[in-house]
Amino acid sequence: MRRAPTKSAMARRQAWSQIFRGHRAAAPPPSTHTRCSMFHGMTTRQFLRELYQEISRDNISNGAAVLGFYLTLAVFPAAILTMALIPYLPIPRVDDAIMDLLRQALPQQAAEMFTGVVEDVTQDRSGGLLSFGILGTIWATSTGMYAVMQQLNASYKVPEGRPFVKARLVAIGLSILFVVLVLLAFSMIVLGGVVQDWIGNRFGFSQALLTFFVVLRWVIIVLALFGAFVITYYYAPNTEQRLRYVLPGSVIGALVLIVASGGFAFYVQNFGNYNAVYGSIGAVIALMLWLYIAGLTILLGSEVNALLEHHSSKGKSKGERAPGVKADEQPS
Repeated sequence: MRRAPTKSAMARRQAWSQIFRGHRAAAPPPSTHTRCSMFHGMTTRQFLRELYQEISRDNISNGAAVLGFYLTLAVFPAAILTMALIPYLPIPRVDDAIMDLLRQALPQQAAEMFTGVVEDVTQDRSGGLLSFGILGTIWATSTGMYAVMQQLNASYKVPEGRPFVKARLVAIGLSILFVVLVLLAFSMIVLGGVVQDWIGNRFGFSQALLTFFVVLRWVIIVLALFGAFVITYYYAPNTEQRLRYVLPGSVIGALVLIVASGGFAFYVQNFGNYNAVYGSIGAVIALMLWLYIAGLTILLGSEVNALLEHHSSKGKSKGERAPGVKADEQPS
């Protein structure tokens, strides 16, 4: 007959069994999806699914169409204001640098139309514009930013609770800030060209030198564009923002806008002849489509920021102006 185990042997078996079960219980359950801290506990698939749902719910394609219209009304006054301020800068050829970038970013017919209109208006009014006419120019420039503010509120599910005058002053301040940002960025680009010529004249124009300054130029442009997105997402919506919650959408917006602008310019140049379809207004149509793409990119970045913050334990929930404060609870 088989001998019954002793009490000591049974105790040892029970101890080893508990240890084994404890190790298995402590092991994490297998998962087919990795949860990323960047998405605040969401899996990549969950983040993309919810982002698509928010984009569809907020109908950002219609919002981008609204922005495209208002940005079309605002872009010419903004360019005229920028070009009117350039003669007062101690740095020459800033206007040439701006026009060169526009010719690279925009489709050819839209760039020629845009630069032609701005040069015609500013050719004889660079000094006279900085008088009473500047008030109307600034007001027209701010219409595009005011429309952006209203559309960003939709991303956070908050109404525009700021008084009309205050909201308009915010739009005007942001518009002026963007003009200053453009001037500073392109002034740095021009100064970089001066430094390049100075180094080249003394040590020779090597390929490494030329490549370095080409890369430097685009680094400045990308940083300026990124800064514009950060400023917009931080100050434009009727919410209290934290910098950490506006950076992801700013990075995505800047990169997507650069790629989309290059792709749209390539498409128009090689496949889409808008002049043949729309005649003399083909350039206007191309410009409006480019501004529609820009508006779509702005709203996409805002949806990313809002979604990530709404899933953060320290961020705002939908419809809140600040954590724990509903938008309708703010003082008017």
